[in-house]
Amino acid sequence: MRRGCNSRRHVGLLVVALLGFAALPAQAQAPAGSSEEWVTRLSGLETEPELDLAGLRQQLTNRIKSRTDPVPAKRPAAAPELLKLPNLVAEIQFDADAAVVLPASYRVLGRIADTLYHPSLLGYKFLIVGRTPSGGRRDHNLTLSQRRADAVRDVLVNTFKLSPKRLLAVGLGEEQLLDRAQPNAPVNGQFHLITVGEI
Repeated sequence: MRRGCNSRRHVGLLVVALLGFAALPAQAQAPAGSSEEWVTRLSGLETEPELDLAGLRQQLTNRIKSRTDPVPAKRPAAAPELLKLPNLVAEIQFDADAAVVLPASYRVLGRIADTLYHPSLLGYKFLIVGRTPSGGRRDHNLTLSQRRADAVRDVLVNTFKLSPKRLLAVGLGEEQLLDRAQPNAPVNGQFHLITVGEI
């Protein structure tokens, strides 16, 4: 009798454990490649861009207020020059409609931090670019993407101890879609880490 109870209890615990795993969020997508490949992707900055993040934020706000290019698929990139710089794309997961980084993404952020500690990248600063898929209000998406970019920066600074002098953050909302043919696709919520200059 005791053996049967123990067996049922073990089966019950196994079922609870499996249900628990099913409820966990999917792992955040790390960029493909080895650590050395990540370093290579972020290396080779030839010319420092002239970055005016406050000006870019104002330009985006004005663009949304004026309702320029209301159709997402026809909207030109807000800052196309950023796409020409050495960069790394990563999927960082957040609570729905919030700027709280989910635990599943800390592994990806840890790998990014390790990459930025590489000797060949120690003298550089980087821009964290947040964006969102199209859907909902454009102004809300712009604000949310900035809050999320700031949250990623905070994790890299506070948890992984990167110097705040090396990290800038900007949110582009849905104003620079990675897949303009599918504005609502999840890929449009991915983050860019971009090499923008020497410290």
